[in-house]
Amino acid sequence: MVQHFDCIVIGVGGMGSSAVYNLASRGQKVLGIERFDIPHTEGSSHGVNRIIRLAYYEHPSYVPLLRRAYEMWSEIEIIAGEQLLYKIGSIDTAPAGHEVFEGSLESCIEHGIPHEVLNYQQINDRFPGYKMPPGHMGLYQQDGGFVLSERSIVAYVNAAIADGAEIHARESVSRWEPESGGVRVFTDRAEYTAERLVITAGAWAAGMVPALEELAVPERQVLAWLQPENPSLFTPDNFPVFNAFFEEGRYYGFPVFGIPGFKIGRYHHLEEVIDPDHVGQQVTQEDEEILRIATARYFPEANGTLMTLKTCMFTNTPDEHFIIDLVPGYPQVSMAAGFSGHGFKFASVVGEILGDLAIDGSTAHEIDLLNVGRF
Repeated sequence: MVQHFDCIVIGVGGMGSSAVYNLASRGQKVLGIERFDIPHTEGSSHGVNRIIRLAYYEHPSYVPLLRRAYEMWSEIEIIAGEQLLYKIGSIDTAPAGHEVFEGSLESCIEHGIPHEVLNYQQINDRFPGYKMPPGHMGLYQQDGGFVLSERSIVAYVNAAIADGAEIHARESVSRWEPESGGVRVFTDRAEYTAERLVITAGAWAAGMVPALEELAVPERQVLAWLQPENPSLFTPDNFPVFNAFFEEGRYYGFPVFGIPGFKIGRYHHLEEVIDPDHVGQQVTQEDEEILRIATARYFPEANGTLMTLKTCMFTNTPDEHFIIDLVPGYPQVSMAAGFSGHGFKFASVVGEILGDLAIDGSTAHEIDLLNVGRF
């Protein structure tokens, strides 16, 4: 017997877990299919935590989505009985005039977000773990912080199951086909049919939607956790998360939390386009050095013993804005892809948007910036 569902979700990571829960909570009979474990370390959502920030230089139109995301993170925390979002403050810092600082400031002014503008000396005095260079400006926003990525996936999956969803791990989708206004999904274990399909396959999205082949491109990323020489400077109480542009590139980082070490990454680490099936988890001395260079210059008291070095993946679009839309030609199929290294914070609201698209074919959220037709 081929099982039939109202909706099938392919990929149960950050976005997919939220989508499965949202659909199940709205009374849909839902199947979530994940090729790896739940959660897992093969994609883009592992590594303890992800930055969340209301100040958003990438584009002011993300701010309304962020406000809704914060509300929905609070909702899933209540359901899970677990804190998932930690508001410890965020700093967007760059030389005066650079888009990372100026764009963050613009988003705060346009949307009335409480904020403080700090020069480099004020940042360093207030948060001694920072050693920003002369000429740097910072935008401090008190509601910034981090979301626990793996724990959030677990929370959404548990909530979805409690609402009647069916979740299958270690089951690979080989293909899907349109069928009588719905879809048929083929896996290495079975076939399923559904009225609607949601594709949240991360770095594997282009394999599910050929139109994404040039638009959602996987990239290898590396994160380091370094043991601080002075640990008291890098606790969540004393060290806001950061999004920073330096002459060495754009970096992001976190206080010590969850596992030992100050956490740092560099956007577009080595600019390595990869096949997600063959990225592997091997790391090199070069990977470590790229992250130590910035740590030594700008967070010197964090530049101690290496504790952990891990790979993950970005899936980048040409303009680094997300793709959330119906699949062209298939109104019964929706997709969320190409989160370009800044998407996880939106996972809570993306699940709601995907629920809207699957059930209604449209959403009241403003997502014109994210439609696939812009390409």
